[in-house]
Amino acid sequence: MTAQRKPPAILLMGPTASGKTALAIELRRHFPVDIISVDSALVYRGMDIGTAKPDQETQKIAPHALIDIRDAAESYSAADFRQDALREMARVTGQGRIPLLVGGTMLYFRALLQGLAVLPAANAEVRERLESEASAQGWPAMHQRLARLDPEIASRIHPNDPQRTQRALEVIELTGRKMSELQAEQENEQALYENLKIVAGPQPRSVLHERIALRFDQMIEEGFMGEMETLFNRPDLEPGLPSMRCVGYRQGWSFLAGEISFEEMREKAIAATRQLAKRQLTWLRRESDAMWYDPTVGTAQDDVFGEVKKFLELTGSGTNII
Repeated sequence: MTAQRKPPAILLMGPTASGKTALAIELRRHFPVDIISVDSALVYRGMDIGTAKPDQETQKIAPHALIDIRDAAESYSAADFRQDALREMARVTGQGRIPLLVGGTMLYFRALLQGLAVLPAANAEVRERLESEASAQGWPAMHQRLARLDPEIASRIHPNDPQRTQRALEVIELTGRKMSELQAEQENEQALYENLKIVAGPQPRSVLHERIALRFDQMIEEGFMGEMETLFNRPDLEPGLPSMRCVGYRQGWSFLAGEISFEEMREKAIAATRQLAKRQLTWLRRESDAMWYDPTVGTAQDDVFGEVKKFLELTGSGTNII
């Protein structure tokens, strides 16, 4: 009895401002693929300019699933994404087409490919107590506590990352076990799809840094501050929400709150975006089985098309190539 062939899926990953969307649209023009967004900022309605969300004209040509599915006051987790993405992938496959997952939220890609460890739900009482202790001792001291209790997970969390430090300590208190142990016990689910991984990454890094600065200035010209003011004036939004912690929006909020100047906002937003890109690239370098694509190289797109064509032929989907 032969094993059932897995349906194909294409994963187009890359740091912010690397040219993923442009390549995705070209793939949509030439292959029977449907785009599914893998971006924690694009899920929010009313956050269009600062997220470089594909405009309506682009989405007419190349519709993106999992865009504009949450209000900015709501949260959206990696578990939510995994459930939604698998549903959309099944829908696309059921229509005889190929899912093309595009984005730069690496946690979402990991959740999709590896599943999620079963961890306890957040506990308001424990969180409040941990926050109180952090107010007295400082988050670096809380991180030192985590390093004593779970050195492995602490090594993966920056000492100035209170959100993840708090969560790891919370898990220890609620379960009596290390978060690293619980994650290690996670059984990787059998892959549901045969995946082709493509990484968009301009080389050298200075090119990416320049693109990031140019893109932020373009966002300002396109009306980002007007978009930001609309969000800032909503009584149900505050800077601690996941949506308002997104790069650019966090700095825009600080400017509108009178905490920094416009020029400081611009500098901080560009610097934060470059730091985000650095973290994304660090994560992507672990994807040893991915094809790297440099959009600044003239023949790169043809090379990608060749790999996609070969992949679809190998997976039995080559007959529908446009």
